[in-house]
Amino acid sequence: MNNTVQKNMSLSGEPPVALNVIQKLSVVLGMFGLGVLLLATFNINFPNKGLWLSISLGAITAGIILFSYGAYGDKSAGIKNDGVWFKSISSRGFLAWLLGLVLTGFYIVLYFYPQYIGLRSEGGNVGLIALFDPLSELLSGNPASQWFVYGTLYTVSILAFGIKFIWKHRHNNYEIIRTVSVMFFQTAFAFIIPELMARLNSSEAYNIPYYDLKNIWPLNYYNFEQYRMDGFISSGDLGMGLLIFGIASIFIITPILTYFYGKRWYCSWVCGCGGLAETSGDAFRQLSDKSLNAWKIERWVVHSVLVFSVLMTTAVIHSYLSYDAAKYWLNKDFFLIGVAVFLGVLFAVIWIFKKEELKKDARYGAIGYLAITLGLIAIHYFSGSNVFIFNPETLRSTYGFLIGSIFSGVIGTGFYPIFGNRVWCRFGCPMAAILGLQQRLFSKFRITTNGGQCISCGNCSTYCEMGIDVRAYAQKGENIVRASCVGCGICSAVCPRGVLKLENDTPKGRINSDAVLLGNDVDLLDLIKQNK
Repeated sequence: MNNTVQKNMSLSGEPPVALNVIQKLSVVLGMFGLGVLLLATFNINFPNKGLWLSISLGAITAGIILFSYGAYGDKSAGIKNDGVWFKSISSRGFLAWLLGLVLTGFYIVLYFYPQYIGLRSEGGNVGLIALFDPLSELLSGNPASQWFVYGTLYTVSILAFGIKFIWKHRHNNYEIIRTVSVMFFQTAFAFIIPELMARLNSSEAYNIPYYDLKNIWPLNYYNFEQYRMDGFISSGDLGMGLLIFGIASIFIITPILTYFYGKRWYCSWVCGCGGLAETSGDAFRQLSDKSLNAWKIERWVVHSVLVFSVLMTTAVIHSYLSYDAAKYWLNKDFFLIGVAVFLGVLFAVIWIFKKEELKKDARYGAIGYLAITLGLIAIHYFSGSNVFIFNPETLRSTYGFLIGSIFSGVIGTGFYPIFGNRVWCRFGCPMAAILGLQQRLFSKFRITTNGGQCISCGNCSTYCEMGIDVRAYAQKGENIVRASCVGCGICSAVCPRGVLKLENDTPKGRINSDAVLLGNDVDLLDLIKQNK
């Protein structure tokens, strides 16, 4: 008799059984790979570092893939309630807290105490970082840094857990394609290409700063600092091309792609943070807070970070303009006035044409944030004091510490097992805030619902990593148009009735508060008028 048959009537499934033989072997293999890294951290000197690094990363990757096969190989395709709330690791149990502490500790050492893992300012690296020297020298020609170690482990995690994700969601072509996409962009654009570009700097003709081509301001908040601008300008046509590409990504590429596809084109298909969350963090997506209070806090916090980023970038650029007229043709006054005019015009256009798409608190928040931003710029322009009161470099370092390190790294990733896999994307990412506003106001993307087919099972809400109560929309047959939605499509993938569908249609009629309870969200009177 097949022992996988469920013998009770519980909708949540059977409590998890012990690991099977394949999973146990995969755990041993993966722990061996991690053991090599741990021994290197404690300054065990491996004679052939390149070989041992390959063995370690290969064992970790093979262990994850083998575990995936053991977990999903004998199951039919499709998402099931696999007892996630019974498992310690996926329900904030002891193992979850232990993993959270380990990840948090790793990020703290990585960001603030890299000397503990072998980074040396003088002489050769030792410990864990030295183990990665052969790979770093192969790609860029330079010894490894803590960021290279992190980038390598980051990429390996996305690749290995990406295969696990594909195996788990193999019934859904959309999930497979977008996972392959984030695996490709992380490996090529975020890891290999920047390292190979660093080789150009061995020539006196180039001084190109390290550039992750898929990172867009304000996610790469450091991109317009003086040393990077000097590097771009001094590197000739290639440097200027990279600088122009970075600016075009903000004002041209991002709005166009978001109009056609919503923020999912970036957050679920390109972004490295989203890629790690979707692959390595997939087991924790059900932990996202779905409460109304969490939604309110999310909106205020993420947009506060965005305003902080705008002010910080404005202050930093303003601080070095005009000191070298031959290099920076843009002067300080014109830049500051231009920022104020741009923000004022942007706000006016939204208020005139898209005010109804904003919630009441969003309108008040927009007015308040605009007043603060323009007020600080005006104070600086007329009084000569620093933008945002503080010294620009102090402002930048504060932003880098609080947002770039603590929020996105220590909390954003280290707390996956406690707060869910998208806590950074929900509450802290300024890029997500910009794309969310664009998605809410003028994108063609939506998730349509068929309320007449919804059985209120709750799968969609449970597995929404962005904390959206999808079931509430589905029960009313109301289109889901939320600024926070990253279009991962999991809500549609886990729906047993095909109620939810990701669509790119005309922006007209996306948001309809007068939802129809039965059947699709349509207005019969509008259809009659259109057919006359």
